[in-house]
Amino acid sequence: MDVLDPTTDSQFMRMALGLAHQAFHAEEVPVGAVLVQKGKILATGFNQRESTQDPTAHAELMAIRSASMALGSWRLTDTTLYVTLEPCAMCAGAIIQARISRVVFGTWDPKAGACGSICNLTAETRFN
Repeated sequence: MDVLDPTTDSQFMRMALGLAHQAFHAEEVPVGAVLVQKGKILATGFNQRESTQDPTAHAELMAIRSASMALGSWRLTDTTLYVTLEPCAMCAGAIIQARISRVVFGTWDPKAGACGSICNLTAETRFN
């Protein structure tokens, strides 16, 4: 797991916000994600549902897929995911399945958030 450092968290969250800005300009829901391991960026992603017509093309999943391909493993242990919006249930499930150690999100999502707003799937100890 990455060491907890507010400066580092802010740096990677700023990068995620930049990706959300890209999504906005692409007429997507403006969400960005950065996946980090030991201070190194493994992958980034932003929402691409409209451009791909893929309902699973959320920022988190784009970053998870990219990192898994780059590492040759679906197990993304000892990583931190920075995302601008609280992950939904689908993304929280992928985070759990990928064994991502830590999630830092920029704002709560009272409509669809599954990391504390509606429910907290990532805190459920019965999963992986």
